[in-house]
Parts: sequence; C-alpha cells; structure tokens
Amino acid sequence: MINMFEVNETNDMIEKENLDVRTITLGISLLDCIDSDVDKVCENIYRKIKEKAANLVEAGEMISREFGIPIVNKRISVTPIALVGGASCKTSDDFVKIAKTLDKVAKEVGVNFLGGYSALVSKDMTHADELLIRSIPKALSETERICSSVNLGSTKTGINMDAVRLIGEIVKETAELTKEDDSLGCAKLVVFCNAPDDNPFMAGAFHGVTEGDCVINVGVSGPGVVKNALEKVRGESFEVLCETIKKTAFKVTRVGQLVAKEASRVLNVPFGIVDLSLAPTPAIGDSVADILCEIGLEYAGAPGTTAALALLNDQVKKGGVMASSCVGGLSGAFIPVSEDQGMINAVNAGALTIEKLEAMTCVCSVGLDMIAIPGDTKATTISGIIADEMAIGMVNQKTTAVRIIPVIGKGVGETVEFGGLLGYAPIMPVNNFSCDAFVNRKGRIPAPVHSFKN
Repeated sequence: MINMFEVNETNDMIEKENLDVRTITLGISLLDCIDSDVDKVCENIYRKIKEKAANLVEAGEMISREFGIPIVNKRISVTPIALVGGASCKTSDDFVKIAKTLDKVAKEVGVNFLGGYSALVSKDMTHADELLIRSIPKALSETERICSSVNLGSTKTGINMDAVRLIGEIVKETAELTKEDDSLGCAKLVVFCNAPDDNPFMAGAFHGVTEGDCVINVGVSGPGVVKNALEKVRGESFEVLCETIKKTAFKVTRVGQLVAKEASRVLNVPFGIVDLSLAPTPAIGDSVADILCEIGLEYAGAPGTTAALALLNDQVKKGGVMASSCVGGLSGAFIPVSEDQGMINAVNAGALTIEKLEAMTCVCSVGLDMIAIPGDTKATTISGIIADEMAIGMVNQKTTAVRIIPVIGKGVGETVEFGGLLGYAPIMPVNNFSCDAFVNRKGRIPAPVHSFKN
C-alpha cells in the first residue's frame, strides 16, 4: 500500500524537482504495409498509423490530469523504413515520399515526433538501406516531426565502416540543407552501435522487428529528484550515496510503471517497457551534470567524472530493475550538452571537452549527444568521431550513439540556439588532425573475440 508520506513525497518530486514522464511512445509495426507500389505503401502507412494512434494524445492528456503527473511528449515509433520501403522504393525520392506521409500523419494525430526513418546496417547495406540513408538530408529538411536513426555496428557483427564513412557525409549534407535553422536537421539524426528495439526516446526510437504489432513504451525522467535526494546526504559515504540513488530511482520508476500500465489499459495496447533514463532539460535544476557536482565534482569533466557517472548509471539501473519487471530501452543517465545547463556551464568553464565526453560514454547510457561543432568540420572527421563511439559500444557490449551537429556558418566561441527541450549549445572544438586514410578504407571492422558466445 502507498502511504500518505509517499503521496506527498511524489507530489513534491513533480512540483519542485522536475519529475515527469518524458514520453509515452506508441510503437507500431508497419511490416503489413509493404507493397511493390510506393503510393500504396504510403496509403497503407497513413491508414494504419491514423487508426492505431488516433487516441494517443488524448489518452496521455487524460492520464496526466487523472494522476497529476506531467506527460511531456506523446510520440510514435515505427518499423525501420528501409525495411518497409525496400520492395517499392527505387530512388531516394521514393523514400522521401514515405517520410512526408509519416510527417503528415504525425501532425494529424498530434504527436511531436515520429521515429523510425531508420536503417539497420551493422554488417552491410542493402540497396534499399543505402537509398534511405542517402535520402535522410532531404527527408529531414522537408519534414517537421520525423526523426532518423541508423545502426552502424554491434558487438555481434562489428562496425560497418562503409556506412560510417557515408554517414559522415550525410551529417554534413543535413547540416547544409537545414543551415537556415542552425543545422537543426542534425538534431533529429542519431547513429547507434547496439541500438535497442524498444527505446522510447527520440531521436533514436524505432519499432524493432522483434516487437509485436503495437506496444506502449514509457520514458520517465527525474535528474532533479536525484539531485535533491543527494543534497540530503552530502558528505556521507559511498554506501549511503549509492543507496540513496537506488531508492530514488525506484520511486521514479514506479511513477513510470503506473503511467505505462494505465496507458496500456486505456489504449488497449500491450505494455512494453519503462525506460528510466535521467534525461535532462534546459530547466534549472534538471541536470545530470548537477548530480555529478553534488557527488563531489567542481564541474562535470573534472577528474573523477567518469567514476561518478559510472556509479550514478549503475545505481539508477539497479533501482529501476527493482521497481518494474519490464525495464528496457536505454535506462541510465544521458549526457547531452545542449539539453543540460550544467554541461553547458562545464563546457564554458573549460572543464569539459569532446574527448572527456567520449570517456564518459564508456559508462553511461548513450553517447556523444547534442554536441554542436564548427560548421567547417570535415565529413571524414565526423566519421572518425562516430567510429570511435561505435568502437566503445562494440567492445563494451553496450549501446552507444552519436548526435552531432556541425552548425554551418558558426565556429568555436559562438553559441547556437535550438529552442524548447533541445536548448542551446556552445560550439565545441574538435581534433582536426586528419583521419582520412583510416575512414576511407573499405569494409568492416570485425566483431571482437568476446562476441563469439554461441
């Protein structure tokens, strides 16, 4: 039973500490929309999403009112479109036609983002995969709500370096086509190693082929709640610190479990997972970097940062797993720069560099996220940064990702304003020593020896 103290405690988390359900994401399989005619595919996709997601936004708002829990976003993820359009799309423009259909139906059902304009190419690319990847810049520049992702590697298959090289060019082209909006298109493009099938968070969400026809996945976030709890045990031992994070993560996850179960009931859609990821926002007090400072660092990026982040990530996962039988997605701590005021402060103070962020990604939930870099950065340099991050995921058997934004026309020392949950970011310097000869090699980096577990 929940006692009155716990009710009041949860109310305080919501009202004073920025606890929210970041997203209810409805996953929809589009495999039954496949056809040899691209117009028919678009028609099938529109009809299915319109039917399945008709009540999603209304249900989310009703649950939010009923339980008094803010539900910030209602979103949709779909089967990777490279698979759905493989039989019908003969050109990149055919895939863009599907992207525009997805964007149209996303607007009509009222969701803020639709993810799944994606390709899974960790070992090699089909012709359809390559066409979709090459269509990404145009698709993201001509739509508002579409998010794209590409899985470039895995622990089982290695890293597809041909795709890594291509993606460096695609990121640059996307930046150019959306330069009037400070290259915002790149904020809707994520590349992964070991991408999960059930991630509810954008821009990387897609509905995996192992999933059912429809599923509800919920992402819940509360960096401010964790920081507030740690303030009460300032100076205590690591044992007390860990126990506090774990108990707090348990309480936060229970809120997500409650919302997920109710959304499943209202929409008559199976419940999938709760993703407990400490996802920051630009709001003051809603920062993962501030948690690291509360643990004992002057700034995120100071010596000890990677150890502190490893501790935080592990205890969040332990608390979440105890709170729900279905914890999944990415679950842990996100370290985006533009979306976290504490990270921005650390960059401006000179405490945090891309290289230190890369080290931190070895122990956190995702990777190099929402990092703005000079617009004149070479495509091969971007590919090299991506390859490094894919290697971390591959060797450590974890999900890693890169969402990097070369802001056309801006350089180090300037700032870019994205707005809303995406916040703003200082342009960070990159290592410009050449990796051209490495990136331009053809083929695949083989899987590590520990991948052979069959």
